Amino acid sequence: MLTDDVKAIVAARGGYGAMRIVEHLPWTEFARRPKWIVGFSDVTAIHAAAWRRGVASIHAPNVTSLARGASPRVRAAWLAALERPRARRRWGTPRVLCGGEASGTLVGGNLAVIHALAAAGRLEIPPGSVVALEDVAEPAYRVDRMLTSLLFGGYLANAAAILFGGFEGCAERADGRTIDAVLEERTRALGIPVVAGMPFGHGDPNDAFVLGANVRVAGGDVIVGER
Repeated sequence: MLTDDVKAIVAARGGYGAMRIVEHLPWTEFARRPKWIVGFSDVTAIHAAAWRRGVASIHAPNVTSLARGASPRVRAAWLAALERPRARRRWGTPRVLCGGEASGTLVGGNLAVIHALAAAGRLEIPPGSVVALEDVAEPAYRVDRMLTSLLFGGYLANAAAILFGGFEGCAERADGRTIDAVLEERTRALGIPVVAGMPFGHGDPNDAFVLGANVRVAGGDVIVGER
């Protein structure tokens, strides 16, 4: 499908396996004739390969997610991302973990997949990026470990800001520290704006957004599509 005459490729589901095939896909030809890649979760590996080549894609519910009772709001955001990808909108009501202002190009996706790509030497975070991260069913200590690995590996050094989405089913650490406490403590040293509770991830809502769009972060105000 990457080389066929189609306008968009929508993932049927997430799960596991995208990293097994991503390096074998015809990326050079795709970059010459790009089309939308739509999905999230395991599809993060394919999104990351696209943004490494300067191609935008859409982080959005898969077909199975849309079929399992997605709200009218989520469906509307899904269609808007495909049909009006340059539209400007104010996004969510986040919890500010670290204040400040920044803007940059949006990249990111599922934290566990991002971490695995880094381990494989296949992760590139362009300078000045706003990094969006979410996950599901990962204990807080594993979230802590993955963020620590990304920090020690220098992968977040290029980030201008970090947007954390949903972390559903991520139980607190044995010492009682919550996910928000882990997210704030692990990113504080970066000295950049960090917000949590953005409306994307494995829970509801899972708003669609364009990876490659410009984002402005000013405290708790997050605007997508502003230049």
